[in-house]
Amino acid sequence: MTESKRTEEQPLSERGSNRSQRPSSQAFRAFVADGWGPRPDALPERSPAAGHAAARRAALGRRFPGERLVIPAGQLVTRNNDNDYRFRPHSAFAHLTGLGTDQEPDAVLVLHPLDAAGAGPAGAAEGGAGAEGAAAGSDDAAPTHEAVLYFRPRAGRDTEEFYADSRYGELWVGVRPSLEEISAQTGLRAEHIDTLGDALAKDVGAGQVQVRVVPQSDAAVEGRVATVREQSGLTQGAAEADAALAEALSELRLRKDPFEIAEVRAAVAATAKGFEDIVRNLPRAVEHPRGERVIEGVFGARAREEGNGLGYDTIAAAGNHGNTLHWIGNDGAVRPGELVLIDAGVEVDSLYTADVTRTLPVDGVFTDAQRRVYEVVLEAADASFARAGRPGAKFRDLHAAAMEVIATRLAEWGMLPGSAEESLAPEGQYHRRWMVHGTSHHLGLDVHDCAQARREMYLDADLEPGMIFTIEPGLYFREDDLKVPEELRGIAVRIEDDILVREDGSVENLSAALPRTPEEIEVWMARLRA
Repeated sequence: MTESKRTEEQPLSERGSNRSQRPSSQAFRAFVADGWGPRPDALPERSPAAGHAAARRAALGRRFPGERLVIPAGQLVTRNNDNDYRFRPHSAFAHLTGLGTDQEPDAVLVLHPLDAAGAGPAGAAEGGAGAEGAAAGSDDAAPTHEAVLYFRPRAGRDTEEFYADSRYGELWVGVRPSLEEISAQTGLRAEHIDTLGDALAKDVGAGQVQVRVVPQSDAAVEGRVATVREQSGLTQGAAEADAALAEALSELRLRKDPFEIAEVRAAVAATAKGFEDIVRNLPRAVEHPRGERVIEGVFGARAREEGNGLGYDTIAAAGNHGNTLHWIGNDGAVRPGELVLIDAGVEVDSLYTADVTRTLPVDGVFTDAQRRVYEVVLEAADASFARAGRPGAKFRDLHAAAMEVIATRLAEWGMLPGSAEESLAPEGQYHRRWMVHGTSHHLGLDVHDCAQARREMYLDADLEPGMIFTIEPGLYFREDDLKVPEELRGIAVRIEDDILVREDGSVENLSAALPRTPEEIEVWMARLRA
């Protein structure tokens, strides 16, 4: 056979290996499998998140008694050609397993309904590993589900995967845990991912068990669930059932438990260090033609050193770029005399993130015009914070308090077509031209956490202990906005802090260590750059 003939017959999917000269002889396979030291005998310690995750699973199970709940971690995502993005598990999977960082691609958590005798799909005894109910802190007398983690454990050293698989092989990506190790870490019963198909189909054909899967989490797993449903004639209402599961998973995260609160505190503390790094490096940013990218890089380094990485793409918006709400190109210059709006958050290893914004004068001192805008935004933020601390406050009140200040001050500046009261009316809203976003959102595993929660559980809900949310009013005066006084054009200010509702109903500014007033910011910047 000629070389060209062989190339023509080689499938396109296999041609990526043409660059490699990977050994394949039986002699090599025997040699590479031999001569390794023993694996460590000690199992990993139980994760500090394990008990909290069990209580969360129990709460979810009580929402869906008798149903099989499927929560995938998700798959590795191709960045380009044969390079993957760094893996981050689906937030619901992380919340219910306690796994973070890059654990575990392709894994699937399944909550199997227990029968009346408390036995699960494998006859698990009531209260055993993975059984969710009273043992997990529930008020109910008996568990409702057995939680099983299906995942891909490490392959043996005598397998081709060990040395040849660039996605999962030990010599390529490191040592994956065994079934016993992942079980010890999470407190869950662990099974090989190859058994998932049979587990999903168990008792479904007899019409005994309904199955729900988190939508848009893992196309392959969703496809398996769809097949099970089709074979069992259970396709009607499937989309609505899955949406209800996603909704419940979001609402489960509205109130944070003590572990989650501690993790957000850690994320905020690391974020504060990142902002200090930025201030120290502002002179270098000024000297660089893409100074915004210098700011982004400085913060990103801190995020990787102290956590898993960024909670979201950093906004490092200098000058008029600050008037683009989600400016993440970060390719502009940083000029003395201008402001730089920095919206950034560190995501810690548990995947909880901070979300903080500070607007800083590049050379350390606010101009009169910049201070004038900044003080209005600060007043709006303080008004929202004060409203949050009132008994009976609702989430929607946070935005209303900030908007009352914004509308009042813009009216005083003559920028509205009528009074502040007219603008605040639903049929007015003229002040929103200069702040089109909301004032607050929940914060946790996702920067915009609990996004699938019902309106009555989110926007219209009372503030309750354990809730963590942002307060982030802003004013954005674009250079080309002729309705803005000329001396204010090109100025953008946002102040964002992360807020916790304590058990007594009072509120705490978790990011208060970062200066907020103009005077505090100027002193802080001078100290860091001395």
